[in-house]
Amino acid sequence: MRKRELKNIQWSLLIIALILTAIGIVALFSATQESENGEFTKQLIWLGISLVALFIILFVDYELLVKISPVLYGICVILLIAVLFTKKVNGASSWFDIGGFSFQPSEFAKPVVILFLTFIINKIQTNYKEDISRISRVLLVLFVVLIPTILIIRQPDFGTATAFIIATGLMLIVSGIDKKYIIALSLLVTIVITLIAVPYTRQKLLPEHAQKRIDIYLNPESDPRGAGYNIIQSKLAIGAGQLTGMGLLKGNQTQLGFLYPKTTDFIFSVIGEEMGFLVAATIIILYVLFVTGALYVAKTAKDSAGTLIATGIAGIFLFHMVENIGMVMGLLPITGVPLAFISYGGSSLITNFICVAILMNISSKRQKTIFVGG
Repeated sequence: MRKRELKNIQWSLLIIALILTAIGIVALFSATQESENGEFTKQLIWLGISLVALFIILFVDYELLVKISPVLYGICVILLIAVLFTKKVNGASSWFDIGGFSFQPSEFAKPVVILFLTFIINKIQTNYKEDISRISRVLLVLFVVLIPTILIIRQPDFGTATAFIIATGLMLIVSGIDKKYIIALSLLVTIVITLIAVPYTRQKLLPEHAQKRIDIYLNPESDPRGAGYNIIQSKLAIGAGQLTGMGLLKGNQTQLGFLYPKTTDFIFSVIGEEMGFLVAATIIILYVLFVTGALYVAKTAKDSAGTLIATGIAGIFLFHMVENIGMVMGLLPITGVPLAFISYGGSSLITNFICVAILMNISSKRQKTIFVGG
């Protein structure tokens, strides 16, 4: 990598990612003191692997990643099919377990699908940018994203599936798709949300576990010792933290085992209880800065491929932030979406740092050196 490219890199993205990861590791340390499954140690190992992956991807031109994306996409689809035949964990067939370590192919599929969508959209717009608005081309894009989305729903993992849909929508918007499709999609989403809000149609449209999650989201107190237990405990933990928190290793909900799963879905609740509002708010600010930085990379990218990739990645991180923090506060339904960089999980952590590396790679190719630290 040349000196000019090193200057152009948006280093702030890596700095924010490392700060968030550090906060997550501290929270994980506190949350696993009574645990014997070694999650804290494993997360440190995953962090080391993640940084190696970041270093490697940083020096691989993103244009090359786009070119080989059809092969990567095919591998991901095969893995998403194979994982459906694995043993269910917490009711989902989402993990491959190898030598005590498990990984989720759906996590690695996130950057791969974004890269392949970029490949497809660029091919469509080779001659005319307006070709993306032809119905046959729109259907092709939707077909590409629906294959992994449907397979992930089959696991079932509605959170990751939703992340794909949001990323695709944002990528189509920046590609210049006709506004009529955006309007039609907005109407469709509105209709679906309206139908799901009605108990009778909800029972017809959704599987039983999804219905229950929405019912509990609307009224967690209806089953305080059952399905509503986790969200009630989560809100109690966040509220108990107040401004500065109860202190590490001192959170009642965290240390007495009332939060579950406290190292993944509800790690933000641990932070809210033991570190308080100040740290929790800082996390939200850091995520906003990260997503804004990713969008800035999209805006200043040297070509449409860089713009599309950065926009898709920004959409993924935005969804994870809003959904995870929203669900632990009772503002959104619980979907099992991890908090990027902070929640325990090797697949998630490695994938997140790969995405950071791709963003940094795109920013390095900009024609002008930007402000220091940017």
